[in-house]
Amino acid sequence: MTEEKTESPAQEEGTEDFAAMLAAHSASSGRLQPGQKVSGTVIAITGDSVFVDVGIKVDGIMDRKDILDAEGKESAGPGDSVEAWVIAVSPQEIRLSRSMSGSGVAALEEARDAALPVDGRVTAVCKGGYTVEVLGKTAFCPGSQMDAAPSDADSMVGRGMQFLIIRVENRGRNIVVSRRALLDRERQENLDKLLETLKEGDTVEGRITRLAPFGAFMELAPAVEGMIHLSELSWSRVGSADEAVSPGDMVRVKVLGISKNDKGQIRISLSRKQAEGDPWQDAPARLNPGDVVQGRVVRLAPFGAFVELLPGVEGLIHISEMSWAKRINKPEEVLSAGETVSVKIKDVNAETRRIALSLRDAEGDPWQDAAQRFAVGSTVTGTIESRTQYGLFVSLAPGITGLLPAGVIKNAKNAAQFSKLDKGDSVTLIVQNLDSTARRISLAPEGSEAASAADDKAWKQHAAAGASSSGNGMGIMAQALQKALQNK
Repeated sequence: MTEEKTESPAQEEGTEDFAAMLAAHSASSGRLQPGQKVSGTVIAITGDSVFVDVGIKVDGIMDRKDILDAEGKESAGPGDSVEAWVIAVSPQEIRLSRSMSGSGVAALEEARDAALPVDGRVTAVCKGGYTVEVLGKTAFCPGSQMDAAPSDADSMVGRGMQFLIIRVENRGRNIVVSRRALLDRERQENLDKLLETLKEGDTVEGRITRLAPFGAFMELAPAVEGMIHLSELSWSRVGSADEAVSPGDMVRVKVLGISKNDKGQIRISLSRKQAEGDPWQDAPARLNPGDVVQGRVVRLAPFGAFVELLPGVEGLIHISEMSWAKRINKPEEVLSAGETVSVKIKDVNAETRRIALSLRDAEGDPWQDAAQRFAVGSTVTGTIESRTQYGLFVSLAPGITGLLPAGVIKNAKNAAQFSKLDKGDSVTLIVQNLDSTARRISLAPEGSEAASAADDKAWKQHAAAGASSSGNGMGIMAQALQKALQNK
């Protein structure tokens, strides 16, 4: 009885001391647990052991063979950073390993219970997945558990990689492993670490990993991706992601948002264009009215064509500004998407972000020297464009059309000859009147007298009907008919 009384306090005291040590260790170890992945710095290499500083009071220890490469050389030395898995935690040390090693069912069960990765090699493709050799045993990896994204099955054969043991049954005759579970676990650890510092509005850099129909994915941390929507890839209009980026590109992005979907998965939305800044900030200084610049036709509309002058800065060529030579009914008649064209800037409005452009002004106004080229009284040769109730419209040069009034034809000595002329026929006339401001030229047969006021009025009616000096016949006739019906 005396001995029992003497030993009991000692045992209780020892138990209390051990409990205190364990509590102190738990506090100092930062709650490291078996199966946790840690990063540390190699302190020293002694014999077969590598001592690693993992940021707590107790050093980590791993086997030297874990840092040997295929040629048996050390891949890390004092001062180098290494990553390893926690195998065991005790008050004296933290056991680390690059992966689980050993052989036999006991090693497999230990790796399964501790959720430690094991080294494996894919030996073959089989029905539903892959055959994998791990710790001296043959295991099965379902196809869905090999990778997060679909991959070429044959390309996996012969590759060495790490797996998690999911199932060990029938004394090692049924072993199931997963690589995806390990990747998901690493991704979650990296995501948690990233979310400690990443916030909305941050600007970060990363590598484009893959493209999708709706945008591009960028790596923010190992195995952690954010998504750049197609509309956020560039200030320019892009139809597919490969028009703006390629896998492997390093890009700078702005974090638009961090949210969870209905499955609880984290979604990180990114913008490449917003990280580049608003292109309209310096557009007014770079684009001045009167300048002739080059741009790319990005899209066509019934009323004109949009041309990109700077990345994200577009201007509009109205259909009326496309040609001096002919009337344009559809932009497709002279332009196509993707084409590079020279345009003249007519107006820049930074407030409304609108730029008015002219395709025809960039080519030069044909009426600029018309008074010298078609002087009153000179003889000119042209081609009949159309015959209307007002007379014959004659093309004298690209963008310049003259009118041989119906009244002048009626009073001409050879009126019958003019009545036989049709579209495309050549005719020689004299310039009777020219008004560069109104862009009108009145023509007459050689030797004819001046046009009457009625004929001049006919020209004005024709112009008021909306016909340009270069209009086609069907358009002019239709407008004239509409005018006549309105006057009934």
